[in-house]
Amino acid sequence: MSGWPVISGRELSKALARAGFELSHQKGSHMVLRRMHKPHRRLTVPDHQEMAKGTLAAIARESGLGPDRLKHLLAAA
Repeated sequence: MSGWPVISGRELSKALARAGFELSHQKGSHMVLRRMHKPHRRLTVPDHQEMAKGTLAAIARESGLGPDRLKHLLAAA
C-alpha cells in the first residue's frame, strides 16, 4: 500500500476497534484505547480532525498491527 490516508482520530479509533481495541477513557483531546486479549496493548490516540503521518506510523507500530494491516483496516471503513 502507498502512503497514509488523511483521517481523523475518531476514524482511527473505529479502525482500531475492528482489530479488538476498545475505548477505555478519554482525557481532554486524547482517547485511550485498550485491547484486553493477548497481547495486551494500550494506545493513546489524539482526537484531532487530521492525524499526522508520523503519529499514524507510531500507532501502527505500538499497536502491534504494523502499517500494512492498519492501512487495510482504515480502507475497510
